[in-house]
Amino acid sequence: MNHVIIGAGPAGVLAAETLRKTEPSSSVLIIGEEKEQPYSRMALPYYLNDKIKEEGTFLRKTATHYSDNGIELIQDRVSTINTNSNMLTLENNSEVSFDKLLIATGSHPISPPIPGIDLPNVHSCWTLKDGRNIATKAKKGSNVVLMGAGFIGCIVLEALALRGVNLTVVEMEDRMVPRMMNETSGGLIKKWCQEKGVNVFTSTKIESIEKAGLLGKGLKVNLDNGDTLKADVVISATGVRSNTQFLEGSGIEIDQGILVNDRLRTNHEHIYAAGDVCQGKDFSTGEYSVQAIQPTAADHGRIAAMNMLGRDTVHQGSVNMNVLDSMGLISSSYGLWMGVAGGDSVELCDEEKYRYISLQFQDDVLVGAQALGLTQHVGVLRGLIQTKVKLGKWKEHLIKDPTRIMEAYLANTQAIGHNSKVL
Repeated sequence: MNHVIIGAGPAGVLAAETLRKTEPSSSVLIIGEEKEQPYSRMALPYYLNDKIKEEGTFLRKTATHYSDNGIELIQDRVSTINTNSNMLTLENNSEVSFDKLLIATGSHPISPPIPGIDLPNVHSCWTLKDGRNIATKAKKGSNVVLMGAGFIGCIVLEALALRGVNLTVVEMEDRMVPRMMNETSGGLIKKWCQEKGVNVFTSTKIESIEKAGLLGKGLKVNLDNGDTLKADVVISATGVRSNTQFLEGSGIEIDQGILVNDRLRTNHEHIYAAGDVCQGKDFSTGEYSVQAIQPTAADHGRIAAMNMLGRDTVHQGSVNMNVLDSMGLISSSYGLWMGVAGGDSVELCDEEKYRYISLQFQDDVLVGAQALGLTQHVGVLRGLIQTKVKLGKWKEHLIKDPTRIMEAYLANTQAIGHNSKVL
């Protein structure tokens, strides 16, 4: 069997390794467009704050890992897919045939329609090349403007702050990480960052970017509140979009991403999709959406590979989960963190200590949660949501005191509830 994977990110690499391990007789080819070894974009902030070298971003640490494991790696871009002949055409005009194909091409950063967004020294932080450019220009004491305080933006924020730059963050929503945290927790993250010396604007848009300074080497960032910021570097982190452009005319069905069934198969029998490019099943809602996080990519890669091998494996859906370190303040969100219609909820906040927890229930099942400064609950919250365990009387205990989440987990997953002391 001839297996081909387009995309050398976590989904593609894990799929290739699963194919090789499960069916050693098959051939496995990864096609990745970047001229680097396969790497993790989530490792780029660690590269920026000098915790790792470039090779530390690589998904596998030895240069010969792929050849040693019988995985061929081609560095080129796929220009077209012929779904009738099971044939790919690369940009160098060569052709590659396949029996089974996995599309794991990931996503790309979205550039907002702002005048000056294409000026030199305006960068995304999405590729190793971007990382090199930022590391060269974002020196200690330089002025850096970060556009976007979503999940990706806040990961980059910490790396930049550790570089000792004068950092200003501009976010158009009313709080930081608005797709992950509510007004209370997002507001606390903003306050924390400000106390750490980061200037943060929320409910603010960048209207334009202009050249400024001697010989036009600096930048002037104009905000919609009338303020103007000086910048040596502007970093755009305003969201991503699935890499589906090359599929135009292929007949593969696309919405926000590539549409798949619960086996991660597309509308073509021999073609699958995984990762950021895939509109896969959401565990909490049962609906299909793009979930651009690395745990989902890894989950997709493994399950898609098993189905490519004919080993029927159902994708139960990925739990929406984000864990973020903002300059030492850990925040996390899980599942339907914003709650459900008709559901119950509870929250507890200690603003002075930057502690916050919010639990969302549907009947007596925990369906979503947020936490700030409470790292011991990370695995427990995900576990309760993913198992959909009925909490029974423990729901009321948690409504009274949501910090008892560990007790509730143990009582309901290890059948020791009758021995638990109820305060």
